[in-house]
Amino acid sequence: MENKKLTVIGSINMDLVTSTNQIPKVGETVLGNSFHTIPGGKGANQAVAAARLGADVTMIGCVGEDSFGHTLIENLKQQGIHTENVELVARASTGIASITLSDNDNSIIVVPGANNDVTPEMVDKHEETIANSSMLILQLEIPLESVIRAAEIAKKHNVKVILNPAPIQKLPKELLEMVDYLTPNELEQELLFASLNGTDKELTKLKEKCIVTKGSKGVVIYKNGEIEIPSYQVEAVDTTGAGDSFNGALAFALSEGFDLTDACRFAVAVGAISVTKLGAQAGMPTRNEVEEFLRIQNER
Repeated sequence: MENKKLTVIGSINMDLVTSTNQIPKVGETVLGNSFHTIPGGKGANQAVAAARLGADVTMIGCVGEDSFGHTLIENLKQQGIHTENVELVARASTGIASITLSDNDNSIIVVPGANNDVTPEMVDKHEETIANSSMLILQLEIPLESVIRAAEIAKKHNVKVILNPAPIQKLPKELLEMVDYLTPNELEQELLFASLNGTDKELTKLKEKCIVTKGSKGVVIYKNGEIEIPSYQVEAVDTTGAGDSFNGALAFALSEGFDLTDACRFAVAVGAISVTKLGAQAGMPTRNEVEEFLRIQNER
């Protein structure tokens, strides 16, 4: 692609991360090991992942006019992301995600807050930005009608669309038809297909758009038959941002002209590296770090 500009429309959150040896049962209190506030949100995470690799990234979203909101905008700027299209909302607090880490896994509660102000009308204001992009990256932590509107604008201007269908919900066929790449994990794929009343032909066509992430097992591509791309063995510290790292890296690699298989191999490596540090964004690597990682892996 000659035009390498990426636009991300999605959530911008502050992650409130607690590490503990035991996730409490209902009514139970346990002691935690540590607590951190870390920039997050699936939209922002994917934007950071792509920007760290060297992509020209514009973020479209909303944060509250509060301390978290100002901190998150500054963080995006420090990552080299264009933030002119991130709006401060006075009537809502910044979105947060309460994350509990235990035994190399996580559980998450998301409170959308200002992310709900990413309305279709707000998306319309940024049509020119979308139109001037090579690829639009979407998730489902903003209102669904806004995701649909963003995809409509992208389709109108022949801009490719990656949809990471998380958190999973029932999606209309018209949205799925506008998406070029669909990146569910295994459970999301299962739930998505179970919710559709499509013909075998429609479901086959949709499956061919799917790149299914399988955590430590890598990914599966269905575009030209079933292709499995294994992951890499690393010592996982925090898996919170692995999927977001993969999606940002996939968009970057495709914009750089990688074919789909090579783009997925590259993105799998980025996802593997990302889980080796605490925090969704902290472990996201630069392109040089990915290339060095792959060089070492190939020598083994």
